[in-house]
Amino acid sequence: MIRVLLADDQSLVRAGFKALLDAQPDIEVAGEAADGEEALRRVRELRPDVVLMDIRMPQLDGLAATRRITGDTELKDVKVVMLTTFELDEYVFEAIRSGASGFLVKDTEPDELVRAVRAVVEGDALLSPGVTRRLIAEFAARSKAPAAADTLARLTEREREVMALVGIGLSNEEIARRLVVSPLTAKTHVSRTMVKLGARDRAQLVVLAYESGLVRPGWLG
Repeated sequence: MIRVLLADDQSLVRAGFKALLDAQPDIEVAGEAADGEEALRRVRELRPDVVLMDIRMPQLDGLAATRRITGDTELKDVKVVMLTTFELDEYVFEAIRSGASGFLVKDTEPDELVRAVRAVVEGDALLSPGVTRRLIAEFAARSKAPAAADTLARLTEREREVMALVGIGLSNEEIARRLVVSPLTAKTHVSRTMVKLGARDRAQLVVLAYESGLVRPGWLG
């Protein structure tokens, strides 16, 4: 059973999400929070698998709450998905860098929300459809010169190749077609790369691809 915490200051939004998620046989809403401080308390108390976190909330905004969750080693298994009104909310870029596993617009289709919860539990980054490449383009525009580091030395040549493809926004299926391997093999390479680099999820792997210099602005094509 996947346990979800809903953090949003609008009770109507929480009620709608709760009704949808609780109707799934493998998902349950373990708790709710109306502000960032309450969300933190509830996460520590309930240890949910996934937090659906609104970006704009009173007391403590969702971005700050996410930083505290992802920065707490005791909560390392908790995944955060940010909720926003607009696809390219000004905070989304920073949210990914802060450790969020992805984000969804609040008016996303019900089926997409359910898939999102399941996806992040499996370790996949979750972004609203059509947003991935735009988010990466935003990252590219803001990226600084890569820091000198031995980050990539831990990876095999194939893992570096796979990481670069993740960095330009390709899915496992697209990577598989590009490298002429099975989707399962592509997923295995991505998973091993994340383990070696200590990446929480695919979203953080994209960040590391830019910060290590493996992917550079202008490569989106």
